[in-house]
Amino acid sequence: MTDVALSASAAERIKSVVSAEPSGAGLRVAVEGGGCSGFQYEIGVARAANADDLVIERDGARLFIDPVSLPFLLGSEVDWVDELIGASFKVKNPNATSSCGCGVSFSV
Repeated sequence: MTDVALSASAAERIKSVVSAEPSGAGLRVAVEGGGCSGFQYEIGVARAANADDLVIERDGARLFIDPVSLPFLLGSEVDWVDELIGASFKVKNPNATSSCGCGVSFSV
């Protein structure tokens, strides 16, 4: 798999989160060095896509991924999970060989 997927539940949550933002806003997922396993996900609202971003759209929601982060995320799915311990965006990443207990940090 060479693309990044956005689950239906994540798309619904993104639309809710960016509803007060300008048209064209979305969720940005980036991979940065750090965390207890070597890399960590940075997830936040972005008012617009950058010119070189991969833009993934589903059901009116937009997900932005920068070209540096993309190789680490290929084949991944961004999901919204609502569990007893809390609700959050989760990246299901087949490239991660290990991750920390919180799921924010990973290694490849």
